[in-house]
Amino acid sequence: MRVIIFGATGMVGRGVLRECLLDERVTAVLTVGRSPTGTVHPKLRELLHSDLSDLSAVEGELSGYDACFFCLGVSAAGMSEQDYRRVTYDYTLAAGTTLARLSPSSTFVYVSGAGTDEHGRAMWARVKGATENALLALPFHAYMFRPGYIQPMHGVTSRTRWYRLAYVVAAPLYPLLRRLFPAAVTTTERIGQAMITVAERGAPERILGPAAINAL
Repeated sequence: MRVIIFGATGMVGRGVLRECLLDERVTAVLTVGRSPTGTVHPKLRELLHSDLSDLSAVEGELSGYDACFFCLGVSAAGMSEQDYRRVTYDYTLAAGTTLARLSPSSTFVYVSGAGTDEHGRAMWARVKGATENALLALPFHAYMFRPGYIQPMHGVTSRTRWYRLAYVVAAPLYPLLRRLFPAAVTTTERIGQAMITVAERGAPERILGPAAINAL
């Protein structure tokens, strides 16, 4: 499979990129973002593009791929709804609508979050819910990943300082969390492997929580 990854410099995206480069089912990877990943690999090609809300200038580079793993995202903490929607909804739909037109038989996997609900009380949940519903309405194979707690693996770290500190504290507790709450926790490794499996053969449901991600 030939795969596009958006957000490959973030925690989840780095984990997904690692699994794609390791997996023999993936023959080529294109990362799209505003900054380089710092990774060099024979399978990997990077496309730097400053305006992720408008991909028209780079459309020619995006056709011919079997799947897109959209891992780009930001924390809603301290952001207005307008700014959060621009990154969460506008960037995602710019990629989704472009790829649905260029490759309607492809698979699009979006990293959302547990608790996502377009009619929810939390601003982030409403925006992510609207994003999910818009993607599910597009003419390609769309799947929503809703992870709960994500344990970073293999040296992958978050770019957000207080997230990094939280993961350092939580790391020794992960085996206990996994035993006590197996349906609520996953890892960057499992998310990447599950995405590749979904791109290869689909999944029973289009909205997948941590237990379904781990099973895949």
